[in-house]
Amino acid sequence: EPTVRTELMEQIPPIAIFLQESRPQFPTAFVEYLMPIVVRYLTDVNNQVRKAGQEALLILLEQDLVAQSDIENKVCPILLDLSAPDSDDEYKVEAVNIICKMASMLSRTTVEHMLLPRFCELCSDGKLFQVRKICAANFGDICNAVGQEATERLLIPKFFELCSDSVWGMRKACAECFMAVSYTTSPEVRRSKLSPLFISLISDTCRWVRQAAFQSLGPFISTFANPSSAGLYIREDGTLSIRPSTQDVNSNSCQPCNNITFMSSSTTTT
Repeated sequence: EPTVRTELMEQIPPIAIFLQESRPQFPTAFVEYLMPIVVRYLTDVNNQVRKAGQEALLILLEQDLVAQSDIENKVCPILLDLSAPDSDDEYKVEAVNIICKMASMLSRTTVEHMLLPRFCELCSDGKLFQVRKICAANFGDICNAVGQEATERLLIPKFFELCSDSVWGMRKACAECFMAVSYTTSPEVRRSKLSPLFISLISDTCRWVRQAAFQSLGPFISTFANPSSAGLYIREDGTLSIRPSTQDVNSNSCQPCNNITFMSSSTTTT
């Protein structure tokens, strides 16, 4: 029964936490019994079971309960198979979504060597606009996961493609994550490549794209500032914040600090 398998998936994370806390008594139980179930359910025929498996996997990754070897040898190969060009459409959409979500939880080496090539392929998927939409919505997170060198060498060309996509929702998603992409690049790339690209979005024929671009204008401009003098920094949750100077803190020590934040990722994408 799919409901039984779904319920089982919901119990996997707390069991895994218990096994981790009781590791001396159960040194290999998670690897031998639970991890194979999670991996198998990622390809279950039932949609609800697959979603429960995906949620369980993300929780396990967040809690750092999955060994690096298991991620590279068991989880990534399954996701690469599910996101292959000849994969079923529904499986492919789910796979690219989980790849984007887990990228921030993995090591930079794992993301760059195992997942980045497939992500770049999916950005150009001509069959499913839903796949390209997910890539565009999470583009800033992928840039942050792989760093400046890989972003400028591999991701910026794909970002240009998505910013000129025929589907306006793709261009809107790119406008919403523009600051996060810009923050990962060098000042020269910001000036010579991203600035003209942003002008094209702010002049887009679709008013929804233009509106999203105007909302990202301030955050994008902020990436040109010197963080040490401007006091701007990116929080772990992907928001841009203003750190008050020491003088301001001392003069207002009795008053709470009011940080101004701008969303850098596309959490508001519709």
